[in-house]
Amino acid sequence: MGPLKIDTPDLVLGLVLFFIVFGLFALVLLPRIAKVIAEREELINGGLEKAAEQAAEAERTAAEGREIIAEARRAAARERQRQIEEGTALLTRIRQEGVRQREEVVATGLAKIAADRALAEAELRHDVGTLAVQLAGRIVGEPLDETARASAVVERFFAELGPRDTPVTD
Repeated sequence: MGPLKIDTPDLVLGLVLFFIVFGLFALVLLPRIAKVIAEREELINGGLEKAAEQAAEAERTAAEGREIIAEARRAAARERQRQIEEGTALLTRIRQEGVRQREEVVATGLAKIAADRALAEAELRHDVGTLAVQLAGRIVGEPLDETARASAVVERFFAELGPRDTPVTD
């Protein structure tokens, strides 16, 4: 038999064995291969879906975090503004209290100066009167002991002079 001549029983045996092997592949191996490929596709698709879900969850969490941070910043700004307003109000009250105390001190000082001035003026009038009587006594050459009369003369002199109120400067 030559290479181009085919032996029919060998051909039939070859075809039968080929179909048996092909049938075994089709019945046993191909379902297993299809099952493994399906499992891999499911894992890959499931992994992609899970990754997409996790990315979406991460984005939601990040958005919530950004919102929380924004709200915290707004709350801090409100608190800062409230503190500034309270500080301004406190400074205003302190300034008003300082002005009130200064006015009290100035008024008390002016009253004390007026009282001291009146006292000094009364003492000065008495001393001027005494000195005037003594000087008059020296000029006349004899002491003028009538103090009541001399006092009346001095008072009349000051009354004729009139009130001399000189303004007190601050």
